[in-house]
Amino acid sequence: MVAALELYLDTDATRRIRVLWDALEAEGVQSMRSLLEQRHRPHVSLAVAPRLDPERVADALRGTVVAPPLRLGFDHAGQFVGRVLWLGVTPTVELLAQHALVHERLTRAGITLSEQYRPGRWVPHCTLSMRVPNVLMAAAVRRCLEMLPLEATVVAAAVADHARNISHPLP
Repeated sequence: MVAALELYLDTDATRRIRVLWDALEAEGVQSMRSLLEQRHRPHVSLAVAPRLDPERVADALRGTVVAPPLRLGFDHAGQFVGRVLWLGVTPTVELLAQHALVHERLTRAGITLSEQYRPGRWVPHCTLSMRVPNVLMAAAVRRCLEMLPLEATVVAAAVADHARNISHPLP
């Protein structure tokens, strides 16, 4: 499992993504809703690592607004190797600057982060399913495209490690 610094979305966007999770589940695709006792909530991860110490992350980011009210536009669906399905976020200047700032502060504090989430490599997204069966991928992508575009505002952030039942809010 992994830990992440997660950005959470406004109520309407969260509701719409949860409805999408339910639609995927109804089609036989295990969504993030049913993983780990329903601890997940729709989010965009800025940083990921095998483990993150919430206090150490909070110290590294002290004085930084981690969750400014960024506007996010979800306008495409995508797939990572391993049959991971996600909604893609348009990478705005503001979002990329926030991502770079958070990574710079965490790296300067000696916190080791996943290479795939480093500036220049990060693909901003909201994960919908960790393992879509191959025979259901086309239907799952079609279901995603039916609900796009989606506009959202970042309203909160936390260090989360759902496998260890950790959710530590950040400013």
